[in-house]
Amino acid sequence: MPAFIVRRLWQMLPTMLGVVLLLFALFNWVGGDPAYILAGKMADADSIANIRSQLGVDQPYYVQLWIFIRQILNLDFGLSWATGEPVSQLIATRLGPSLAVLAPLTVLETVIGVALALLVAFARGTLSDRVVMLLCTLAMSVSILVYIIVFQYGLAYQLGWFPVQGWGGLRHLMLPVLIGLAVSLAPTLRLYRSFVLDEVGQDYVRTARAKGASERRVMWVHVLRNAAIPILTHVMSSLPALLIGAFLLERFFGIPGIGREVILAVERSDFPVIKAITVYVAAATMVFNLLADLLYQAVDPRVKLA
Repeated sequence: MPAFIVRRLWQMLPTMLGVVLLLFALFNWVGGDPAYILAGKMADADSIANIRSQLGVDQPYYVQLWIFIRQILNLDFGLSWATGEPVSQLIATRLGPSLAVLAPLTVLETVIGVALALLVAFARGTLSDRVVMLLCTLAMSVSILVYIIVFQYGLAYQLGWFPVQGWGGLRHLMLPVLIGLAVSLAPTLRLYRSFVLDEVGQDYVRTARAKGASERRVMWVHVLRNAAIPILTHVMSSLPALLIGAFLLERFFGIPGIGREVILAVERSDFPVIKAITVYVAAATMVFNLLADLLYQAVDPRVKLA
């Protein structure tokens, strides 16, 4: 186990270097000159040259790349071009609201999705199974914008159960989580149902039934344990999204999270913020992939880490 972890950590280094090089190339050769963006349309050549000097973009590319790598190592991406706030501080203050929405949403989506998938798979092939799958297909066909508008109008404006804008308490959190759950539950249920049905036809299930195990025990113990690996893969691969927030939910509800900040950074061409969030998400993706491999063995001891 320790040797596997050390080897995977070493493998992350060239991957991260590739991400850094690609990100550097995109922002320097494709993204255009940031001095022109900051200076505005009416700026003169002296102002643009001054801004280029302050940003360090007048330096050779290898110097700029070393500055970028040093920023990553120090976790200091400088100041936001739009607000002048340190990027690290900006991300730290925006991460809390995003996690407050997406962390309970991820837990609820996983628990409810697994439970419903087992129940639907238990009734596989019946009319109830077909009706649930039809409802899931219809739910997946509806845009998240429709969910936001309908839920805001019905539950907030008409019934007054939840506030529509603002941030500061549990009541502000409940409606965005409810909308996120309504949007994500249908595709999650369909996916988890397919994982469960893949296991139902295996030999060990027939053996368990032949030994007299009840259908409930077969589904909730034997099938669930073996379906847990693809479910775990899906959950762990979605966890890096916690760092970039829910763009539309945060924008429509005025939540000061990372997703809303990403949209504002793109609108303002705030490159330091975009680069910092991209690096953090890339690193989180590799870390969560490593954790997923370690959890595979905890779920199923037959898995060997090589």
